[in-house]
Amino acid sequence: MAGFDEDELKETAARYRPEAGRPVPPGKMSFEEFLAWGDEDTWAEWVDGEVTLLSPAATKHQRINVFLSSFLSNYVLLKKLGQVLTAPFVIRLPEPVGHGREPDIIFIREENLAHLRPTYFAGAPDLVVEITSPESLARDRGEKFKEYERAGVPEYWLVDPDKEEAEFYCLSDHGRYSVVMAGREGIYRSRVIAGLRLKIEWLWADPPLAGIEALAELGVLPQGRQ
Repeated sequence: MAGFDEDELKETAARYRPEAGRPVPPGKMSFEEFLAWGDEDTWAEWVDGEVTLLSPAATKHQRINVFLSSFLSNYVLLKKLGQVLTAPFVIRLPEPVGHGREPDIIFIREENLAHLRPTYFAGAPDLVVEITSPESLARDRGEKFKEYERAGVPEYWLVDPDKEEAEFYCLSDHGRYSVVMAGREGIYRSRVIAGLRLKIEWLWADPPLAGIEALAELGVLPQGRQ
């Protein structure tokens, strides 16, 4: 998918970027207009030409996000496997889905980084993580689940801070998600991040676990950093 012309985005931004306190523009807009309207602090998604604002995350959600982001991004960087990105950052799912979603965390393999644009990722990430909230639960389990499956996202993690349960889905040979593991404890071995093992109990640790502590427990830190 080709990137958008920067001059086009700037011109559209002048028409669509809201002033402080102004609501989301009514009606439909193109993906280019959506990118121009938003910025790095905008928590929103683009679905069927319309903007959906996302609610601020609760404390439990944030704690899990901080841990997983640190753990995954440092593991991936140490192993030189690709890149981990966190919200707010938009992915433009491939057609026929085509929606602009904003997952909590994504992983992109090294060989797929060519699809990374300055303000969005064009295509299906190799891993999507959604940390649910009461407001997002139906969306994460329903429409997003189906969209990620249809778009060909190989691995999808659903983490529920309130129930302290995690579900791990992988695409089957038939292009459908099947649950590989679910629960509040145990060790999950990722199928897309080579060698990654996640102890599910780490997600609910109180006080929260530092990502580097988990990496040390896995024995993947280089000498001098443990």
